[in-house]
Amino acid sequence: MGFIKKKVVPFRSAGELDAMAAAGAIVGAALVAVRDAAKPGVSTLELDAIAEAVIRDAAAVPSFLGYHGFTGSICSSINDVVVHGIPSATDVLGEGDLLSIDCGAILDGWHGDSAWTFGIGEITAAEKELNEATELSLLAGIEAMLDGSRLTDISHAIELGTLAAGKRHKRTYGIVDGYGGHGIGREMHMDPFLSNEGAPGKGPRLVVGSVLAIEPMLTLGTDQTTVLDDGWTVITDDKTKASHWEHTVAVTADGPRILTVRP
Repeated sequence: MGFIKKKVVPFRSAGELDAMAAAGAIVGAALVAVRDAAKPGVSTLELDAIAEAVIRDAAAVPSFLGYHGFTGSICSSINDVVVHGIPSATDVLGEGDLLSIDCGAILDGWHGDSAWTFGIGEITAAEKELNEATELSLLAGIEAMLDGSRLTDISHAIELGTLAAGKRHKRTYGIVDGYGGHGIGREMHMDPFLSNEGAPGKGPRLVVGSVLAIEPMLTLGTDQTTVLDDGWTVITDDKTKASHWEHTVAVTADGPRILTVRP
């Protein structure tokens, strides 16, 4: 009688993780370049060109450009846009905007994927706390990326991180329904899907070398969203602002390893 092999989150060798980290470093550099250029009066299309230049100058290819017909090298999501905002010459940044940039790059066949949200000029105290809560939720998920954990242990950790931040800030954050993280490697989006909330102890096990893109998305209000007629742009149903943070992370024998480090 044969043994039933337990399902695990797909894993990579040490060398393959280094290759993914090289792709991830390019993504990190592109995000920093975009943030440095993001000022009132600058269009998201200009930011897209900056990101693409950083990626191509590093001999990599933008993951997003042409993906199912997407026209940008970044997703640029302003204020009540949660994810998948399309760069445009008419989307011009203004003082007080909350901007999320999602970026991916392919180097030698390996993908890196990361997102970052930041204010343009001065943003409100509530928006600063929203951004802090989303970052803390991401960090909580990263800390759960351990050998032997189950997939939903990460989901649960993200949810607990969100609840803890909400308690600290004395408000309830919306955990965007239906969107979350994913496996990643030689494709940008791979199984398994990683929810940003849920009970622990379920799903495939993590082993040394398992890689996931962890990406909490929180709002100042609802967890419900609508996709606009362009087929991409996702907005909050109550028009409240949203924050989106993401890192590509690997399990190692020494703990979680962030593969999309920013310079």
